[in-house]
Amino acid sequence: MNTPIYIVDAFADQAYAGNPAAVCLLQRPADEDFMARTAAEMNLSETAFVWPEEDGYRLRWFTPAVEVNLCGHATLASAHVLWESGRLDPQEEARFLTRSGLLRARQTPQGISLFFPPYGLAASPPIPGLAAALGIAEEQVLETVRYADNVLVRLGDEALLRGLRPDYIRLAALEPRAVGVTAKSGTPGIDFVSRFFAPGIGVNEDPVTGSLHTALAPYWAERLGRSELTAYQVSARGGLLYLQVSPEQVILSGNAVTVVSGLLQVDPELSYK
Repeated sequence: MNTPIYIVDAFADQAYAGNPAAVCLLQRPADEDFMARTAAEMNLSETAFVWPEEDGYRLRWFTPAVEVNLCGHATLASAHVLWESGRLDPQEEARFLTRSGLLRARQTPQGISLFFPPYGLAASPPIPGLAAALGIAEEQVLETVRYADNVLVRLGDEALLRGLRPDYIRLAALEPRAVGVTAKSGTPGIDFVSRFFAPGIGVNEDPVTGSLHTALAPYWAERLGRSELTAYQVSARGGLLYLQVSPEQVILSGNAVTVVSGLLQVDPELSYK
């Protein structure tokens, strides 16, 4: 009862920017139905559930509809809450045990830095109906790349990316779990831009997607010939990410701002099935 819960804007320097995530701090594992219902109640792109385990914290992520295997912005938000609430000293590394293995976070001059495994990329043939669902012509797609259960689409024009008005019903009916769209940036100081659509798992457009950048960072590092990149996700809220790429890991860095802190007046020990 009276479980601490926070809403944090991740990859943001000020409130009401970046990507909001709820972070629920538990004392012990909770019933999955409780977590799913809480995430649906929060109705944010991700709700993170964190509790002490071994020499770190167990971390699980839920959209309003499903549990996911990897989420960047809610991991950043969770680390931010652990430091801000005094559960971890600022100098301590946050260690998270997740479906994607051990993930680490540190406070660095770039903000909060997340140490994630890179996604493996594989060339993909055109996906029938994808261009139409995005609202563009097939010839405007320069390249299609698979990563995990998702697809990455490269466009040749940043203005085209910014102007996308997808048909979410048609997108949700396609086989990829989610679609990331990217283009080289025309803005000085920004290397590439992106957007991310996942209506099939309850998120029409995600404001800032850390997990997407574990695919985008190696993708653009290879094409631009650099291991350090700056990215901007062009959602209505927008988010800035600093990226470092190596064969072993992708480091994603950004800031976070707590917008809401309070107590969840529901007992996580109860089952709601």
